[in-house]
Amino acid sequence: MRFCIRFGFCALAVLLGIALGGCTPGQGQADEEKEPHFVLGQSRVNAMDYPGAIEAFEESLEASPQSAAAHYQLAMLYENQVPDPAAAIYHYRQYLKLNPNAGNADVIRKHVDACKQQLAADVLGLPSTSAAQQQLEKLAAQNRELQQQVDQLQETVKQWNAYYASQLAAQSNSQPQNNYPAQPNTGTSPDVVSAQPAPSPAVTQSKPAPQPKPARPRTHTVAAGETAAGIARKFGVKLSALETANPDMDPRRIRVGQVLNLPPP
Repeated sequence: MRFCIRFGFCALAVLLGIALGGCTPGQGQADEEKEPHFVLGQSRVNAMDYPGAIEAFEESLEASPQSAAAHYQLAMLYENQVPDPAAAIYHYRQYLKLNPNAGNADVIRKHVDACKQQLAADVLGLPSTSAAQQQLEKLAAQNRELQQQVDQLQETVKQWNAYYASQLAAQSNSQPQNNYPAQPNTGTSPDVVSAQPAPSPAVTQSKPAPQPKPARPRTHTVAAGETAAGIARKFGVKLSALETANPDMDPRRIRVGQVLNLPPP
C-alpha cells in the first residue's frame, strides 16, 4: 500500500514538471507548426510575401525559442528568397542543434556549405561556380578562335613568301646574260678606236679631212702594295681594259717596278 502511494506521488510530480516545462508528451514539430505566428508565416510564404513571412517566423521564435521548424523556415527563406547567407547558416545550425536526429541532416549540411561559398563570394568578390565555369568556357572559345586566326595568317604569309620567291626566280631568268665575245688584241685600246669620230656622209669637202693625232700612251709604274684592281680604280679604267692593254700582265702577280700601259679612261 505504501509503495502504491509513493508511486502515485512520483507520477504526479513528473506530470507536474512536464506541465511547468511548457510541453506535454508527444509535443514535437506538429505542435511547433500550430503556433499562431508560424501559421501566419506559412500563409505569407504561400502569398509570396517573403519579408512578412520572415517577420512572422521571427515572432514565432520569440514565442517558442526551441522551435526547430521556425529555424528551418527562416533558413530556407534567407537562402533562397531574401538572400542572406550568414543568417541562413545560423538558422540551419540552430535547426540541427535542436533536431540532431533529423532525417535531412546531410541535406542541411550541404545547404550550409553552399551558403558558406556564397558568403565567401560576396565578401571577396569571387564569381560563383556557375559564373566561373561560364567564364572559362568563354575564354576557351575565344582562345580557339584566336588560334584559328593565327593559323590563317601563317598560311597567308606562307603563300605570299612562295609567290615572292617565284617572282624573283622569274625575274632572274628573264634578265639577259652579258656574254660578249672577246675582242682581238690589236695593240690599241678599243676605247680609243671608238672615240674616233665617224665621217659624216652628209658633209662633202674637196679637201681630205685632217687625221687626228694619235693619243699619247700613258703608263704607270707599280709601287709596293698596289694591285691590278686598285690601279684600275685609281685611274678610272676597267680591269678588263687594263688587262687588254697589258697582255703579258698577270693581274694576280704584278711586280713592284713593273710598267703598265694605261688605257684611256
